[in-house]
Amino acid sequence: MRGELRQIGPGGKGWDRRLAIIPLGLAAVLAAVATTTATAQPRAGGAVARRSAAVAPAVVRTAMESVRGHRELVLTTAASHTLYFFKPDTASRPACTGGCAATWPPFRSAATRVSHPSSVRGRFTFHRGANGRQLEYNGHPLYTYSGDRGPRQDHGEGFLGKWFVATPGLRASAPPKGKPTATPKPYGY
Repeated sequence: MRGELRQIGPGGKGWDRRLAIIPLGLAAVLAAVATTTATAQPRAGGAVARRSAAVAPAVVRTAMESVRGHRELVLTTAASHTLYFFKPDTASRPACTGGCAATWPPFRSAATRVSHPSSVRGRFTFHRGANGRQLEYNGHPLYTYSGDRGPRQDHGEGFLGKWFVATPGLRASAPPKGKPTATPKPYGY
């Protein structure tokens, strides 16, 4: 009588407990299959590709802009907004945070990689700090400027002698020397 449900007890009341285990085991198998199919998608040819919560890469582009009266290749966002760097920043500590970051929004991204033109040979990295997960180019944290009202504007160039457009030729920032310095002023000026 294997595989059959048998009634037991006087008057046929109750069920054989050994047979009640089968539905529980079947439920566990179905749960495992459901979990596997939720994370795998079949492809042509029977191969299975794992789905991941992949984040699109951060996108950096280049554009020719008129900077200080001459045409220059600058780094921009995917929406063609000019990217800037702040001289007082270091690779390990942005000096523009808080209120400063409201005027100079940091280029933040949850991405793990950066899509950029092959002509841009510098190094892109991400730094997690006071501004969240901020994109850096050659150790310089990158920002946009709230005074640029549209694409390909560079109204922040030279601001207070500390803000400059980021170009593909931007040299790597020097690593900090010695002990960390005191907390920068609110606007870093």
